Amino acid sequence: MAKETAASEDLRDLAEPGASIAVRVAPRAAREAVERGKDGVIRVRVTCAPEAGKANRAVTRALAGALGVAPSRLELRRGMTSRDKFFVLR
Repeated sequence: MAKETAASEDLRDLAEPGASIAVRVAPRAAREAVERGKDGVIRVRVTCAPEAGKANRAVTRALAGALGVAPSRLELRRGMTSRDKFFVLR
């Protein structure tokens, strides 16, 4: 079974060193996507379950793709076990 590619909104305008990025996560979604809502909230949908850090890794990869940076440049500062997460771009 082929894995679906994430439908990502272009968030490169946020990709500045030191930028703080707050996201709302939806685990176990039907497909992966990164979207910026009309209210400015960034929503990341991932297909994996929130167990053993799998969803956090998937969110980091999807957000990095939308920002156009390497996943290693994103640091999860807050929200390891929450749907509301706070990343800092190094």
